[in-house]
Amino acid sequence: MNFWQQIIENQPLVASLLAWFFAQILKVLESFKDGFSKEDLKKFVATGGFPSSHSASVAALATSCGLVFGFNSAYFAIAAVLAFIVIYDAFTLRRESGRQAEMLNYIIDDLYNKKGLQMKRLKELIGHSRIEAFFGLVLGILTAIILYKNI
Repeated sequence: MNFWQQIIENQPLVASLLAWFFAQILKVLESFKDGFSKEDLKKFVATGGFPSSHSASVAALATSCGLVFGFNSAYFAIAAVLAFIVIYDAFTLRRESGRQAEMLNYIIDDLYNKKGLQMKRLKELIGHSRIEAFFGLVLGILTAIILYKNI
């Protein structure tokens, strides 16, 4: 079996990548409701937003490992712990860093408007709310289950 065929037949990997892809597509489609903009297409590779592609990817990976190798396997255990860490990080640490960026941008705007300083704005949409992470988790689980049942 050649390398690419092995990659394509690796269900946990395919499920994880598909879940990420679906989450990113949903982010782009959600932004089209207010009209199309080329800026909206950048959301396909951006972090943050609804649903969480990080949560979707690791949830699909863990679910797929459980379905393929068994929920009592070491593969599932490793993927589940990774999923917990990534999802927890998405709505805690990364969310807080986004709030800090928002506050720093406010300070930068204030300094710029009063003193003529020019500073680059920081990216504020870094993390996820709990609901964004939750729906990413659900999307990932459903992707893995659907893929498993159709292979």
